[in-house]
Amino acid sequence: MTGAGAADPLIPTLRAVALRVEAARRLSPPAGSAVLHSIVEATVALFDAEAASIALHDVAADRLVFTVAAGDQGQGVVGLTIGPAEGVAGYVFSSGQPLALSDVERDARFGRTTAERTGYVPRSLVAVPLLDDEGILGVLEVLDKRGAGASFDLRDIELASVFARQAAVAIRSSRVERDTATLLGTVLDAVNRAPPDDLDVEPIVAAAVAALDGDGAEPLWALADQVARIRAIEPAQLDLVRDLLAVLVTRAERGGASSRARPRPR
Repeated sequence: MTGAGAADPLIPTLRAVALRVEAARRLSPPAGSAVLHSIVEATVALFDAEAASIALHDVAADRLVFTVAAGDQGQGVVGLTIGPAEGVAGYVFSSGQPLALSDVERDARFGRTTAERTGYVPRSLVAVPLLDDEGILGVLEVLDKRGAGASFDLRDIELASVFARQAAVAIRSSRVERDTATLLGTVLDAVNRAPPDDLDVEPIVAAAVAALDGDGAEPLWALADQVARIRAIEPAQLDLVRDLLAVLVTRAERGGASSRARPRPR
């Protein structure tokens, strides 16, 4: 069934789901990015390395984007993009094979020009894919162990792979339901109720989400934004907020009960 008649019953449901997903997104902290930063920092500490970084595959652009980095020599790479088969990171991403190089200059896969753009040319490195059951999401690289003669070996590949798996979990979790319009379309398909041909899901979602910030927005959505900010306050202050909310909820519940118990006028 197609046409406006088929679309109309779906629109309120789509709007309601979009509002709830967006509210949940606002209440959720950007855990994915924080976890990735923690992973590269822990990697640098474990290996006593000059730098560690994570490059993620941007599917739309078909590029590897260096998203986070840690270490004294790491920050210059953040924001750099390369082809999915370019350099050592590209080789690891496209092949799915980890790689340890004790002398990068002697390996044809090493891209010196790209390294120079970051402001640091490593002597050695280990690179492992960010891999899960659904595929390869990107690459974790670790550059130069400190200390004379230190180089990477198979044991280092195993250790780096442990960090890479944790990164893959964090990335995949942060991407789940990130695109509300795609989520709704997938759900409709899954229950064999694909949207009618004339129903464009994205404008419905966009309008619903925009309503959260409009002049007529319900106070609850503004409260959701405030709750998201509360995550940054001190524990003692958080206890105070919790107590205040408990009082408000109790008053609201009593008020609702009183309204229900009040006799109706005849």
